[in-house]
Amino acid sequence: MSTTSSARSSADARDGRYEIGDVATLVTLSLRTARFYEEAGLLVAVGRSEGGFPLYDDDALDRFFLIKKMKPLGFTVEEMRSLLTLRERMAQPGLPPQLRAELHDRLQTWVTLAEEKLASLQEQVRLAEDFMIGLRDDTARSLRTDGDADGSDRSGPAPGLAGGRPDLDDSFLDFLDDPLGGDDR
Repeated sequence: MSTTSSARSSADARDGRYEIGDVATLVTLSLRTARFYEEAGLLVAVGRSEGGFPLYDDDALDRFFLIKKMKPLGFTVEEMRSLLTLRERMAQPGLPPQLRAELHDRLQTWVTLAEEKLASLQEQVRLAEDFMIGLRDDTARSLRTDGDADGSDRSGPAPGLAGGRPDLDDSFLDFLDDPLGGDDR
């Protein structure tokens, strides 16, 4: 039986309520991370188990899935709290039209912020790809000898390449510690 199934089974016995460990398992977060967000107040208990432990419902799972998406994008706990609160307010029935429009505008600000983060990440990926291509070019050039200056293609991996990757020795590690090769700082 999988961990998720066992978490669901123990939760089903409590009428769809989950202990923090169940929540962590279902959302695939570490228990430590789940407890961090619990202590930060991003989860709201809907009851207590017979043993006195807080219990959470499906809304808590939804909150955690949103948190899980926000964290790698660099959102702070306060920003997470702000968006979670906004979403809860928007879900309330019977909001006056003016308040609903204001909340909608705030949510649109979050959309814009998410688009900006996405654009920034796409730029970082582009830079990382350019960097990788440059390193590959450097590697290819470093394998050429004076006799290969004509750019002729050699078949098979070059000497010192295992499966197309260079054999790295301790001098490579020295480079990582001091890439300029000296103490001229």
